[in-house]
Amino acid sequence: MSGTYLLRRLLLIIPTFLGITLMVFAITRLVPGGPIDRIIAQGQMGGEGGVGSSGAAGDMMQSGGALSEDQLNQLKEYYGFDKPIVVSYFIWLKKILTLDLGESTRYYEPVWQTIKERLPISTFYGFMTLVLSYMICIPLGVIKAIKHRTAIDNVTSILIFVGYAVPGFVLGIVMVVWFAANLEWFPLGGFVSDDFSTLSLPSKIWDILYHSILPLIAYIAGSFAFMTMLMKNSLMDNLAADYIRTAMAKGTSFRRAVLRHAMRNSLIPLATHFGSNIAFFLTGSFLVEKIFDIDGFGLLGYESVIERDYPVVMGILALTAVLQLIGNILSDICVATVDPRVQFE
Repeated sequence: MSGTYLLRRLLLIIPTFLGITLMVFAITRLVPGGPIDRIIAQGQMGGEGGVGSSGAAGDMMQSGGALSEDQLNQLKEYYGFDKPIVVSYFIWLKKILTLDLGESTRYYEPVWQTIKERLPISTFYGFMTLVLSYMICIPLGVIKAIKHRTAIDNVTSILIFVGYAVPGFVLGIVMVVWFAANLEWFPLGGFVSDDFSTLSLPSKIWDILYHSILPLIAYIAGSFAFMTMLMKNSLMDNLAADYIRTAMAKGTSFRRAVLRHAMRNSLIPLATHFGSNIAFFLTGSFLVEKIFDIDGFGLLGYESVIERDYPVVMGILALTAVLQLIGNILSDICVATVDPRVQFE
């Protein structure tokens, strides 16, 4: 991969990021039910939802009753609704460049603080899901390709297609009801136990792993089937190619032909999906997180959209967009690594 190509891809991140964030920013300004509407509703109910709020918004919510025109104008100025969309967007973008994501309209704390509290949890599940998916799917795909139409292939195919047909959150519900509630083999949810702070280091590691077994199974279920079959079909196509038959005709063993020749070319389809998997696994699934009571990015993003917490929505979007764009570049690097024939110019 040439440095010029890599530089072009890095520069392409800028207009792509601007397009994605500007489109979503405009949507958040145009849809009804924003923070101002919520404050008006809370004010009509006597300010019950204003506990823990700060600034102009907090004072108005605690005042109760209908809001005057001046108070509405102050709210619009406070949340940046008093300016055109483009002007407000560039004000937000300027803050982003200084790592200021704004203040949550739901938690009344800096958005980065809200995201940072969930970053270790999402990173842990994202990393473990990514690693386990490739560690399981690649070897299993190789075995299925080599043992095509044997008992091993048939049995694993049944399990794979069942896993593909059953969504991860449905599998999570079944596991929680059966293994956690009925058999009590695993905890019902959460990332750690209530007494986590009092445990020793080995006990803390085990406690995290103990709580993560069922969620990781639910996370892996969907991608497991797709990646395994992708690996199998790709390897079977390469094993049937002329270059493999030529190598074996020259005396290369079947094992060497698979591991040294067909295997590398078969990893190309998986390499193209590597970058996109990074952003997907980090953001997680809000349904899985809801079932297992995990405070991750997925659940935070879902609740922020429902509660119209636009600063958090934009903060998560900015982080996800950057990860996705960088992931696409990593995919190109992975493809160029496993396939030396690919030359990005």
